Amino acid sequence: MTLTSPRPLHHIGITVSDIEAAIKWYADVLGYRVFTGPVLLELEADTRGQLKDVLGPTFRKIKIAHLSTATGCGIELFEPVDPPFERREQDVEFWKGGPFHFCVTDPDIEGLTARIVASGGRQLSKIWDDRPPSKMRMVYCQDPFGTVIEIHTHSYEVVQGWRNAQPG
Repeated sequence: MTLTSPRPLHHIGITVSDIEAAIKWYADVLGYRVFTGPVLLELEADTRGQLKDVLGPTFRKIKIAHLSTATGCGIELFEPVDPPFERREQDVEFWKGGPFHFCVTDPDIEGLTARIVASGGRQLSKIWDDRPPSKMRMVYCQDPFGTVIEIHTHSYEVVQGWRNAQPG
């Protein structure tokens, strides 16, 4: 067992095709609020070279915005301008490196799923009782921009604690 303290999650970066639409969607559906942006960042204005260093040699222009969530973990939205946005080939690419989804907690799983679908997103799976008879339910959805969003009815600690307390 390690003595290292857990590091708080600071923010999650999400690439979208339309940053204005994404800001509205995340505000309307998940209640997130805009801190900053959108702001256009361009290679020509990057006099220190930080953007090219961080985003790589193909970077030319990108729009970014920062949103706040209920827990203090931020959402950083990216709309690539040059090179342009490319959607993933498949909805769920769990076998590829890097994050393939993020998860929110909402006890009204049906209500949030319905809001996601009504606002242009998709429900990718059934709503499952994660570990019967726990009544802790989960579902995979997708925002209109291709990001997979998992919804759980209970907090991460409660779900994982239940799993660890159950036999086999």
